[in-house]
Amino acid sequence: MDSAPKRKRLDADEEAPGAGAVDLSSLEAVDALDVLDLRAAKRLLLSFERRLRDNLEARMKHPDDPARFADSEIALHAETDRLRLLAGAPDLFPDLVPLGLASSLSSLLTHDNADLAAAAASLLSDLTDSDDPDDLAGLRSLADALVDANALDLLVHNLSRFSEADPDEAEAVHHTLAVLENLLELRPHLADLVCDRTKLLRWLLARLKAREFDANKQYASEILAILLQDSPANQKRLGQINGVDGLLQAVAMYKSRDPKTTDEEEMLENLFDCLCCVLMPMENKERFVKAEGVELMIIIMKQKKLAYNSAIRTLDFAMTRFPPACERFVDVLGLKTAFAAFMGKIPVSKKNKKESYQEALEERVISLIASLFGGITKGSRRIRLLGKFVENECEKIDRLMEFYTRYSERVKAETEKLDDLDLDDLEMDEDERYNRKLEAGLYTLQLIALILGHIWHSGNSQMRTRIELLLRQNKLTKDDVKGILEEYHDNIGDLDGPEEKERAQARTKEIIAAL
Repeated sequence: MDSAPKRKRLDADEEAPGAGAVDLSSLEAVDALDVLDLRAAKRLLLSFERRLRDNLEARMKHPDDPARFADSEIALHAETDRLRLLAGAPDLFPDLVPLGLASSLSSLLTHDNADLAAAAASLLSDLTDSDDPDDLAGLRSLADALVDANALDLLVHNLSRFSEADPDEAEAVHHTLAVLENLLELRPHLADLVCDRTKLLRWLLARLKAREFDANKQYASEILAILLQDSPANQKRLGQINGVDGLLQAVAMYKSRDPKTTDEEEMLENLFDCLCCVLMPMENKERFVKAEGVELMIIIMKQKKLAYNSAIRTLDFAMTRFPPACERFVDVLGLKTAFAAFMGKIPVSKKNKKESYQEALEERVISLIASLFGGITKGSRRIRLLGKFVENECEKIDRLMEFYTRYSERVKAETEKLDDLDLDDLEMDEDERYNRKLEAGLYTLQLIALILGHIWHSGNSQMRTRIELLLRQNKLTKDDVKGILEEYHDNIGDLDGPEEKERAQARTKEIIAAL
C-alpha cells in the first residue's frame, strides 16, 4: 500500500472539559507516593473491585429505585478514575492481571449505566496505550487477558450501544475505537479474530456511509484500513457483506468535491486504502466491476479533484490480472483519461507539484497501462489500445522511451553502487541485490519494457520503426529491452498460484521471442 494508516486521537485540548481527567480529590490513599508500586496498585484495584461489587449489589436490591444506588454509582465512577494512575506503571500489569484487572474492567463495559461503560472505555484506552518499547510486555499481558475476558465482543457491542447524538457518548465511541486500535497494534493477529467473532466490519461500514464528516468517521476509516491491510480473510469478509459497494458509496461523496480539512483528506485516503486492500481477492474485483467502480474512478479522474491519484491507484489494483475490469475500462472510454495522465496532463495543486507525487502517479499509470496490455489480448479493444500509441506521430511511444531511459539510468546507477559495495567486501545475496534494484525503480522499468514488448509484438511497422529510432538515439538496442524482460521473467512470483505464474512467464517469453 502507498501509505499505512496513521494513529488518530482526540488531542487533549479537543476533549470535553474534565473528560478522562483524574479526580485528584479522591486520591488520598496514593497521592503521597512519588512512584506507584505494586502494593499501592493492588490497593487501587481492590478498592475499585469493592466499589463495583457494592454498586452491582445495590442495583440488584433496588432495581426500580435509582436513588438507592446513585451514591454507589458516583463512588464507582471515582474509583474508575483513580485506576487511571495504573497507566503510568505498565510493568505492574503482569502482577495485576491474575488479581482480576482485565476481568473487572471488562465487566464494567457491560454496566447498565452508559456513563460507566464509557468511563471503562476511556480508562482502557489509557491503559493500553504507550509508545515505550519497555512497556510492551506489560501491555501485551493486559491485552491477552482482555481478550480472554471477552473484552473484544463487549467493546464492539458498545459501539452500537452508544448514541453519537450525545457528545459524551460520541467521545465514548472514540475511546472504544482507540482501545481496539491499541489491541490490534499490540496483537496484530486479533484483526482476524475480532472480525470473525463480532460485527465490527458491519459497524465500520455503516459508520463510513454517514454523509457528515467527524472525528469518529475518520477513526472508523483508520480502523478498517488496519483490519484489511494484512488480512486476506477480512478482505473476503468485507466483500461478502457488500463492503465493496459500501466503500464506493463513501468515496462517491467526493467525486465532484474535495475534502474541506486535512483530517477529512486523511479519511478519504484511508477509504481508498481500504478499497485497494479489498480488491486483492479476485471475487472482490468482480464485485467492483459490477458495482460500476470502474466508471466511478474515471469520473473522479475527469473531475480532477484531490482524489485523482487515488482513483488511478484503485483502478490499477482492480485491473491487475483481471481482464473483465480492463475490458470495462476500455468500453467506458477510460483510455482517453488514462493516457492524458500518461502524457503528464494532470491537475496541478500544491500537493501534486511535489516531484514524489508526480513520480508515484507516473508509476501508477505505467502499471495501469501494463495491466491493460496483459488483460486485453485480442479483438477491437486491443486495436483501440494499440491505436493510442500511433496517434499524433507516435507521441506516446516517445513518452514511453522517455520513461525507459530515465528509469534505466536510475537502475544502472544503483547497480554500479551495489557493485562497489561488493568490491568493499560487503557482498549481498542475490535477493537483497534484486530488492535494492526494485526500490530504485527496476519494477517500473520492467513494466515499461513489457509495454514496449507488447507494442513490438503487434507487428505494426510504424510503431516498430519509431521504437528502433528512439533506441538508437539513446544508444540502446532491443537487446537492452530483452535483458530487462528476461530478468522480469526469471523473477515472476507465484503469489497468484503456479498456474498464473506459468501463464505470465509464457506471455513474457513470447514477447522476448518477438523482439
